[in-house]
Amino acid sequence: MAKAKVSKRPTRDEFVLEEIGNQLSEAKQENSEIVLTVWGWEEQVRGLITMMDSRTGKVHIQRGGETTKVPFMDIMKVDYPRD
Repeated sequence: MAKAKVSKRPTRDEFVLEEIGNQLSEAKQENSEIVLTVWGWEEQVRGLITMMDSRTGKVHIQRGGETTKVPFMDIMKVDYPRD
């Protein structure tokens, strides 16, 4: 039986990862709402960063009382809402 082919996460160089990290840090410090494009997730994640957990490598995003934990390595793009 053949295995289902799962697409691999695109590789990004250290400069791209550093830029994403800087954008996340800045958004947390300024308490800015962000929109994240996450690899493998159909919907974007929107909210405020409440915590960046270096132990688990996850970014905690809160919106409407609900917290979503996003793996840092799966974050493809950081945007700011336009509305």
